[in-house]
Order: sequence, then structure tokens, then C-alpha cells
Amino acid sequence: MALPNKQIAGLIVTCGIAAAFGLLFKTFNAPAPFLLGSLFGVWLSGAMIKPLGQIMGIPRWIHVPVILGLGVLMGGMFSPEVLESAVSWIPTVLAMLVITVIATLTGFLFLVRFRGYDKTLALLCCLPGGQAEIILLSRDWVEKDYVVALCHLVRVTTVLCLTPLILLLVEGEEAVVVSNEVLSNMPGVSSLSLFTFLQFAGTAAAGYATAKFIRLPIPHLLGPMLLSILLHVSGYIEIPRISEFVIAVQVVIGGAIGARLARVRVRELAIYILDAIANALILISIFVLAVYLLSRVMPFEFLDLLLAFIPGGIYEVTLLSLLFGFDVAYVSFHHAIRVLLVFFALPLFVTRK
Repeated sequence: MALPNKQIAGLIVTCGIAAAFGLLFKTFNAPAPFLLGSLFGVWLSGAMIKPLGQIMGIPRWIHVPVILGLGVLMGGMFSPEVLESAVSWIPTVLAMLVITVIATLTGFLFLVRFRGYDKTLALLCCLPGGQAEIILLSRDWVEKDYVVALCHLVRVTTVLCLTPLILLLVEGEEAVVVSNEVLSNMPGVSSLSLFTFLQFAGTAAAGYATAKFIRLPIPHLLGPMLLSILLHVSGYIEIPRISEFVIAVQVVIGGAIGARLARVRVRELAIYILDAIANALILISIFVLAVYLLSRVMPFEFLDLLLAFIPGGIYEVTLLSLLFGFDVAYVSFHHAIRVLLVFFALPLFVTRK
């Protein structure tokens, strides 16, 4: 019984610190306050107070339900009009896939030729999609699975930190204020009917169960998202974005990443940290440059393209687009296609130990 009690205590501490720093960041009108506040608050607290760092974390039985709900909300961004628009997204989807291959190959060559990494380890470190699942799978494929985790954590954290700042630079402070107001003005749980709540929970559960049955990759996200898309497009349900749940998603994702970062021993992993930073900057730079060039020749906004292309993790980047009021359907569609490509192609390039 000691482990569950310790796990629950760690969860309470993590969420408490994450929420407190989220509120603090919101007081200063920071972009994505609960996300960045949770990440930095938990990370710094755990790093400075070692006993806290040892117990903090978000268990899977909390993480998975939150992702299930996020999948439902992502699906709610689709409509018959969106599907009609998807035809016009084909050029950017194809461009995103080509750039993904180029960026992955560039990062792979850097780690193999200049840093001496094993090819399988280098590939797993560079894949820009489904980082949580890749980290889990890496335990079966490489001995240094912690290096894979570090590379993905550094890349996702860099994207999470840079994207709000890019928003601030491109759109100005007013855009940040508006994005925070959008979150505050979302309907709350108290305004939902019991029927809507049951639709929300039922779609999440049914989508997950179906995805598991047909062995769909990332079932806890893609299952609810695909079922939610089908039901919203068909007009059977209409689920709004729920304020408390969107905040909870930020706290869980930010807190989980912060807790994992707090456990990284910088002195022991200094070389790998530098490699992870260099690899993250290589990947992100390629995507940002490509997005800038595409935004000059295509009828799409720079930030919409950036969020659709940038390799920050499907959960995290979709959440950012949700918070900042960008085209969530456009962003999530691109990331979903990339994640599906990564997981269907991965067994072709990686051999289990």
C-alpha cells in the first residue's frame, strides 16, 4: 500500500505546485500561463527540493483520462465545413511530411556521424511525433532509453517555451491577453447539462475501447478524436471546450514534463543534454525556416503553419492552438497525419532487441 499512497501524495504535490504557479503566471498575464507555469514551477521545485523531486509526477491513470478528454475536444473542432476545407490542406500536409523526413534525416545524421550514436538510438531521438509512446517503446529497442526520453523532453519543452514567445513577438501583447480571455470565457462544468457530460465521457470511453480493439496507434488520443470527429461531423453531438478541463490538461501535461525534467541529473547527463539541445534546435530551425518560406507562397498564416508543422508533440501543440485561438482542426489534422505516418513506418526501420 506504500506505493499507491506515495503516488497519490506525489500527485497532490505536483498538481498543487502546478496550479499555484499557473495562477502566478496568469497574474502576470503570461502566455499559456497554466501550461508554462506548471512546467517551470514543478521543474524548479523538484530540482531545488530533492525530496519533492523524488515523489512528484503524474501517474498514467490520471494522464490517460486527460488525453482521452483532449481527444474528444480536438474532434469537436471538426465539422462538415472543415472536411470540405481538408482538400485545400493537401499541399501543406504533403509539405509537412516532406519537411518531417528532411528534419528527421538531418538530426539523425548529426547524432550518428558527429556524435557517434547508434543508428536505432539516433532515429528514436529524432522522430518528431508521439514522444510519450516512442519513449515507452524505446525500452524494448535500445539500452539508453533515458537518452531518447531526454531528447524528446528537451524538444517538447523548447517548443512549449518558444511558441508563446513567438506569438508575443508576431501578434503582440494584445494577442496574449486575448488568448487568456478566451480561456476564461470558455463554458464551465456548471453550465453543462448532464446529457452533455455523458456525451463527453461516453465518446472518450467508446473511442478508446474501439481503438484498442482495432489496435489503432495511440488509442487514448486517436480513438476518442476520430469518434468525436465522426459524431460532430454527423451532427449527433456538439461538445464545447470546457474551461476547467482545458486548465486541467495544462496542469497535467506541464506538471508531468516538469516532474520528469526535475529527475534528470544534469552532471551525469551533461553531454546528452547538449546533444538533445543541439538536436532540438536543428529540427525546430528546419521547420521554422520551411514554414516561413511556405507562408510567403501559400495562403496560410505563419502561426497556423508553424503550429501545424513544428515538432512539439501532438498533445502540447494542439493545446497551444486551442489556447491561442488558432485553427485547431487544421493543426491537429496535420499532427495526426504525421503521428500515424511515424507509427506505421517505425517498425520498418527499427528492429527489436
